Amino acid sequence: MLDRLIPGFAPRLVPTLIAVPGVLILFALSGWQVARHVEREAENAIRAERLAAPPVAVDAALADGQARRFRRVHAAGTFDHARELHVYARSLNGNEGFYVLTPLLRDGLPPVLVNRGWVAKDRRDPATRAQGQIAGRVEVVGVLRDEPRRGPMMPDNEPAKNGWFWFDLPAMAASAGVPDALPVYVEAALEPRNPGGWPLGGQTQAQLPRPHLQYAFTWFSLAIALAAIFAISQRKKP
Repeated sequence: MLDRLIPGFAPRLVPTLIAVPGVLILFALSGWQVARHVEREAENAIRAERLAAPPVAVDAALADGQARRFRRVHAAGTFDHARELHVYARSLNGNEGFYVLTPLLRDGLPPVLVNRGWVAKDRRDPATRAQGQIAGRVEVVGVLRDEPRRGPMMPDNEPAKNGWFWFDLPAMAASAGVPDALPVYVEAALEPRNPGGWPLGGQTQAQLPRPHLQYAFTWFSLAIALAAIFAISQRKKP
């Protein structure tokens, strides 16, 4: 067929064995990126819908199975600041820092871990942000999360050093002295801001980036280019 479309086309074995799989792989990568784009679109639609809904009690949201993801929730209790946890390798506008997770103790209900927000490296010590160590009963509004969120290159957590690289919720709850905590955590909203400004709440990523169509176009273009180079290079010389 190609010999009709491309006069003089006479492919040799070795170039064909290299080029044809390469073209097929590039087309497959392009299709995979289109599928990833569709997945991201669906995930972003879920996040937008759930983040726009009014907050519900965290215990009520917990009973909703998969529908609990990214639900806005509220919970009341007292922070146990002496047991706060620090999650490494988080950045804000290129600045290194930590997320601060603090147990929220609730009367007659299981505790819940709260990601109160981000602090810079030089504010890891709670003494440097004493204003933000709120005492007494508080009402927390935020987003319910339960994903482990461990990347492929992340090291193991170091509970003995209060060094956490990913959200291992059972181990975190045990280290914070609340092994009976809910199997989720609440990502606190930006408002109301903590006294003194730290920790800085509102760290929820409301929408995931969607670069996949660009990647799909790149892989598709490479497939077409490789196919064209193969076709031209395999023509018989006059």
